[in-house]
Amino acid sequence: MTIFGSGRAVHSRVAATGPRFTFYVALAIVLMFLDQRGNWLEYARYALSAAAYPVQLAVNSPSAAWHWVRDNFVSRERLAAENAALREANKALELRALRIESLEAENAQLRELEAALPDLAERWLVAEVLAVELSTLRQRVVVNKGAADGVFKGQSVLARGGLMGQVMRVGPWSAEVILISDPEHAVPVQVARSGLRTIAVGQGNTGVMTLPYLPVNSDIKVDDLLVTSGLGGVFPAGYPVARVLDVGRDPGQPLAQVHAQPLAAIDRDREVMLVWFRAGHPAAPAVESTVLPSPEAAP
Repeated sequence: MTIFGSGRAVHSRVAATGPRFTFYVALAIVLMFLDQRGNWLEYARYALSAAAYPVQLAVNSPSAAWHWVRDNFVSRERLAAENAALREANKALELRALRIESLEAENAQLRELEAALPDLAERWLVAEVLAVELSTLRQRVVVNKGAADGVFKGQSVLARGGLMGQVMRVGPWSAEVILISDPEHAVPVQVARSGLRTIAVGQGNTGVMTLPYLPVNSDIKVDDLLVTSGLGGVFPAGYPVARVLDVGRDPGQPLAQVHAQPLAAIDRDREVMLVWFRAGHPAAPAVESTVLPSPEAAP
C-alpha cells in the first residue's frame, strides 16, 4: 500500500514537470536565437551588471575602506619622511651656497689648487626658534637644541641669507643665541670686493649694523658685500653678513659713517642652523695669538 502510493506521487511529479521542462527548453532556444541574431544576452548582462553594482559596492566597501586607510597612512608616513629628507638636503644646499658669492672673488687663486678643499662645514643641526627678544637693548633668540645635542657656547648660528649670531648660553635642551644686531655684539668682517677688514657692530635694530672703525678714505661703497673675515676665533671666513646701505664721508671727521643691512632674516626665520666647522680648514676661524713674556724675561 505504501509502495503503491509513493509510486503514484512520483508519477504525478514527473507529469507536472513535463510542461515546465518544455517551456524552459523553448525559452532557451528562443534566447539563443535572439542572442545569435541581435546579441540580446549582452544587453541583459549589461543591465544585470548595473543592477548588481550597488550590491558589489556594499559588499566590498569594508575591505576597500580598510585598504584606503592603510594606504593613506603609509603614503602620509612616506611623504613625511621624504619631506624631512628634502628639508635636510635643502638646508645643506643653503649652507653650501652661502659662501658662493664671496668665493667668486677668490676664484683666480683657487684655480691654482690641484685638489678641491673639503667642505668647511663638517656637520650642522637644524634648530627651531622658541622665543624671541628684539628690543633696542637686547637682540636674542632661544632655540630648541642644547647641550644634549652637542651645542656649545660660542657656536656659529646661520640662517637663510647669512650669519645670524652665536650661541651665548647653553642649557640641557635649549640655547640662547645673541644676534649680530645686538648692541653688545661685533663681527669681524671683510669687504668681498676690496678685501678691506673691519668690524660690524649691532645697533639694537634687526635691519641696521654700523662699521664705526673705518677711516674716511676707506675703499668701501654702497652695495658692497660684507663677509666674515675668519678672525677672532668664532666665525669662519667667507660667510655673508650684511650689505652696505650708505657711506657718509665728512672731510672734517677722521672716520666714515657706514651702515649695513644684515642679510639673514633675523626677525622672520623660524629655523636656524647650528654649524660645526672643520678645525683644519683654511677658512676655519683663526684665533689671534698673544705672546706672553717668559719667566726668564721677568725682572
